[in-house]
Amino acid sequence: MSSTFPEHGTGHTVEDIQRIQAHAKVAPGEIAIGVIIGRTSEHFDFFVFGISCVLVFPSLLFPFASPLNGMLYAFTIFSLAFIARPLGTTLFMSFQRRWSRGIKLTIALFLLGSATAGMAFLPGYKVIGDWSIGLLVLFRILQGIALGGSWDGLPSLLALNTPPQKRGWYAMLGQLSAPIGFMVAGALFLFLHSNLNQEDFIDWGWRYPFFVAFAINVVALFARLRLVVTEEYTVAMEERELEPIGIVELLRTQGYNIFIGAFAALASYALFHLVTIFPLSWIVLGSTQSVNAVLVAEIIGAVACILGMIVSGLLADRIGRRTTLGLMAALIAIFALITPWLLGGGTLGQDAFIILGFGGLGLSYGQSAGSVTSNFEMRLRYAGAALTTDFAWLIGAAFAPLVALGLSTRFGLVAVSAYLLSGVVCTLLALRVNRALAARE
Repeated sequence: MSSTFPEHGTGHTVEDIQRIQAHAKVAPGEIAIGVIIGRTSEHFDFFVFGISCVLVFPSLLFPFASPLNGMLYAFTIFSLAFIARPLGTTLFMSFQRRWSRGIKLTIALFLLGSATAGMAFLPGYKVIGDWSIGLLVLFRILQGIALGGSWDGLPSLLALNTPPQKRGWYAMLGQLSAPIGFMVAGALFLFLHSNLNQEDFIDWGWRYPFFVAFAINVVALFARLRLVVTEEYTVAMEERELEPIGIVELLRTQGYNIFIGAFAALASYALFHLVTIFPLSWIVLGSTQSVNAVLVAEIIGAVACILGMIVSGLLADRIGRRTTLGLMAALIAIFALITPWLLGGGTLGQDAFIILGFGGLGLSYGQSAGSVTSNFEMRLRYAGAALTTDFAWLIGAAFAPLVALGLSTRFGLVAVSAYLLSGVVCTLLALRVNRALAARE
């Protein structure tokens, strides 16, 4: 005979409690798929914009400037989304507290898709003058706000539901969205650029990837909602106390953990845009290769990135995620030292920079997410992981193309080496501080 008395005054029978606990066991593989689908759409949106900063916006929006200055202006707008991202996290956390996680995610992804699709209708400078630049700035800021709001807690839940001996592997799975998103974006631009003349490409061809972005975001939305609004996911989040905490409280009590986490991954995030966006701008300005050849090399590099991520997952489960991150930072330092020789070494050297850089990115970025978020108390991890990621992108990646292109054209490619090495130093120091704090506790 089944027991029907209330458990702890909740009104649930013992069988109810057992059923809920059984539902709370969300499979790590299912969470990982949700993370990959969701993040792929976001990375696609941002890579489409980044590639356009080199191939489209300088001539479309800044015809009054030199090609170099046009790219620098475009890269300045590129950084705005990363500045707005923490603001989006703060705003949408309040939405979630007031309504629900599903409503927050729906608003955020429709805003992200709409802002990206809005860019597809952007008139050029010759049509509406400065208004075209102003509209791009607005859309880019909205992209950043929406991206901050799209945090669904899946990476945190994945980290807490994986077997201890497989945490590096599952952490890597969530990061695969970056090279996948780049491959899709790069392949679209390669197809359009190789099949259209320059006039048609600048007039209307470049707009198609921005239209595609909206469709991809809709697919990603339903794929994520299918998981996020389920009873299993909701109960699992509640059991883990993964709830949106007020950002002011979080910064006041855990600000040091947020910044340690952001700086711990700085080398990886600095490398991120230096091998995806910057080489395209440098090579296009130098006219040492065709645009199509560079895009092909970068697509091959994205494959190398995926392979590097797989290796990082296997390695991290053997020696630990933080140790892996430190070793990869040292590897990035070596790569930084040979950067001038590779980028300045003609076609072969430039292709080697791209492919080796992507491979190194896979090894480091594969373990960069949440490497020190275990420092947070359980109830703070949901919001803490979101803000840590926001500041890692802001400090490490937001200004990388702008700084690298600006400094390299003025002081030479050695400036790119110095920029990367500064990220390596920050990563190693942050990991050292984190280890010291853990030993003290």
